Amino acid sequence: MFENIIEQGTVLQLGDDINNHRSAPSMLFFGPPNTGKSSAAIELSRVLSCEQYPRAEWKCSCSSCEKHRYLMHDDLLLLTNRSFLPVIAACKSALLRNPSNANSRLVFFRSLRRLILSFSPVTMEDDPKLPKISSVLQSFDEKLSEYWANSETYFNEENKLVKYYDSLFKDASSLEKEGLGSIITIGQIRRVSMWCRLSPNGRHKTLVIENAENMRDEGRNSLLKLLEEPPSSVSIVLTTKRKEAIMPTILSRLRPYRFLKRSAEGENKVIRKVFQNSVDEISVKPGRSLVSAYLDSFSERSQEKLEAAAARFIICLARIASLSAGRGAKSGNASFASCFSPGVSLFLYAAEERYAQIAGTAWLEHNMKSASVIKALLSGCDNFKDDSFSRFLEICLEIVRDVTRGINRPQFIAYNDIFGKYIGEAVTAVDVLNINTASALENLFYKLKTALTRSSYG
Repeated sequence: MFENIIEQGTVLQLGDDINNHRSAPSMLFFGPPNTGKSSAAIELSRVLSCEQYPRAEWKCSCSSCEKHRYLMHDDLLLLTNRSFLPVIAACKSALLRNPSNANSRLVFFRSLRRLILSFSPVTMEDDPKLPKISSVLQSFDEKLSEYWANSETYFNEENKLVKYYDSLFKDASSLEKEGLGSIITIGQIRRVSMWCRLSPNGRHKTLVIENAENMRDEGRNSLLKLLEEPPSSVSIVLTTKRKEAIMPTILSRLRPYRFLKRSAEGENKVIRKVFQNSVDEISVKPGRSLVSAYLDSFSERSQEKLEAAAARFIICLARIASLSAGRGAKSGNASFASCFSPGVSLFLYAAEERYAQIAGTAWLEHNMKSASVIKALLSGCDNFKDDSFSRFLEICLEIVRDVTRGINRPQFIAYNDIFGKYIGEAVTAVDVLNINTASALENLFYKLKTALTRSSYG
């Protein structure tokens, strides 16, 4: 069991707990993104419902394991708000490089099925978004069933494969854009609680709640009731990036399993095994996850788009702070930074010189009010639903450090401290205090604008 979870010692403990019949009714898988938390939770579901339990090898031939391998078992329920598109795109890329590879076919199919699981009738019942996406959801499900039934034929004809992928990806994009919310609601928690109390179709049920920190207070209270008296036929797994982001009363009822950032060798092994590819470590910034960098290359909100968003944030922030300081600049002035007095104006000049092209001049000129900047950034990054907010803030800090190094004046060391302090607070607000991203970004903009405006008088 858990043979497919690479370089995560915590699954050895999890497997040992299962073999010794010490499996907890409720668990927390926590750790950085792309460390295998969700994959381990889904594999746990297969293991616990296996007819050969607790042996449950990956290649077990029982009917329950067969359904779980294709993510088609009714005893697995997934509640999530994550984006699956980069993974789907990466799996498709692997498949086109080696169309006859059976493992690539399975991995691609599973990536699509995980999206379908996000729209379970259990979690979507009475959801106001359902009428809008029902036709797309039905079309997507039908195409996926047809694709798998004819996979051998399609993989021998590349044109058919590409055509089907384009159609599936279009449906997947529509589903994510229209159907996935950013918050886990109390209605969803109540519905999955009812599901948990129904008898399983097979041996055992598993409920997986991804990004459990994205839950409203009333949803947490409802979940707490379920965790206090979980049915014996159900295992509940919550995943999160930060253990501290989970409410203490909920945390006390979960057995924690920590997933660590893999070594570079381990991450490349994941990329080779899952996506049949490799990553040039030199091209990835030190300390960054190779798996995350690889998936970003398939994301609509890739590294380049996050860099553009960060550049827009920093330059617009400096412009608006300069105007607030009342240094005599007009928004229509072509040389926007040249007439400002020392202080934030010098920072603005350097930032525009280095990053205006990345940000886009037209975008900058169109957004000169705080509210419009925040709204445009959130819209352009899809409200950072795919866990990219922390990375966006990291890039903002990198830009500030780069700009202040270029200025080469001791007084601008304070800028690094100012941005570091408030960006750190924003990360904590979202990851620990569960503040929604829009509020955190708006609050960050206001605090930084106020600090920069004051500094311009110094």
